[in-house]
Amino acid sequence: MTCLLLGAALLGNLAACVTAQDPVVLAPPAQVRFDSVDYKNILRWTAPPNNNSLQYYVQWKIYGEPQWLDVDGCQGIQNHQCDLSDVTSDLREWYYARVHASSLPSSKSAWALSPRFSPRWDTKISSPVLRLNVTEQGIVVRVKPPRLLVRKMPSSMHYNIYLIPTGGEEVVFEMDCCSNKLTLKELKHKANYCFQAQTVITLQAKSSARSSLKCVTML
Repeated sequence: MTCLLLGAALLGNLAACVTAQDPVVLAPPAQVRFDSVDYKNILRWTAPPNNNSLQYYVQWKIYGEPQWLDVDGCQGIQNHQCDLSDVTSDLREWYYARVHASSLPSSKSAWALSPRFSPRWDTKISSPVLRLNVTEQGIVVRVKPPRLLVRKMPSSMHYNIYLIPTGGEEVVFEMDCCSNKLTLKELKHKANYCFQAQTVITLQAKSSARSSLKCVTML
């Protein structure tokens, strides 16, 4: 009887040792995807269930290339996002990114892969900021696009300016990207005019949503 109890105790201790040595299997991050606006390319993901105190490691590669590369500044981070704008800046290329989670001292998840990403085709274009100034000569319309968008697309970008008079038909004016200013003259005295602006990338057939409606009254 004593021998049986001793054997059971030894087996129990052995099982405990094996269990203690086995690494904890972590679930990988979920919903890994690029979120790109005006060519600012942010990789985002959500934490695995019931694991809020994890570190994350991000890698990237060009589509068709075999080698994965570490993203500087996104190794062992606790944020759920990583800015990959610098390494995914070539508009001609397609990219992948992946991320895995780690919990000290040694457990880590499998890699979670993003969908294939193209900054050229997948970025969203934001609406320009619209400013109106009423003068005795007319209405001066100005637009201000994001700086990053201007740096990326200086020659193929223009703006559509939508004039929406009260009780009249909508009129569209095209504004060159370099001028950022349009003066509308010969408008009706005391009439109310409303405007919206839209950014258009000609070479990519992309456009932003219209800006919020702004209205002024002529002097």
